[in-house]
Amino acid sequence: MSLVYEELRRRAAAHLRRERQGHTLQPTALVHEAYLRLIDQRGADWQNRAQFLAIASQMMRRILIDRARSRRRIKRLGERQQVSLDRVDVVTQPVAIDVLDLDAALTKLEAFDPRKSRIAELRFFGGLSLEETGHVLDLSLATVERDWQGARAWLFKTLSAPPRVIDDP
Repeated sequence: MSLVYEELRRRAAAHLRRERQGHTLQPTALVHEAYLRLIDQRGADWQNRAQFLAIASQMMRRILIDRARSRRRIKRLGERQQVSLDRVDVVTQPVAIDVLDLDAALTKLEAFDPRKSRIAELRFFGGLSLEETGHVLDLSLATVERDWQGARAWLFKTLSAPPRVIDDP
């Protein structure tokens, strides 16, 4: 663990920078929570560093999804914040993607293209490079680049679509 701790912490920090503002989870806490879940893995046969980082990225994704679901559940129960529209700021940074929306989109993508979904998961949640992703999935760099481009396009289209409203009769 000491060999990859700093790398995991760096990747956790990078991912948390993409989260919503005011996120209370710190990179160290995310790495520690992932570590606690990793040590519970019975009979894990770690092949190499890239595989370990891929599994750790899955754990981090699950932790962030659990926290986002919890936050959304609290909002539904009535603990809402009032936001003033008197002053509107222009957004100069990329808009943060809601982790639950991303998880739902990755689940939909997995239904018809599991490899692209896995590549997107490793890139978004694991922070793996294209080369590392190829190594983990035993794919050529060209295949990973092509699938990553397709996954990004599909995710962008899916996450940019306005939500559907279903009318009850």
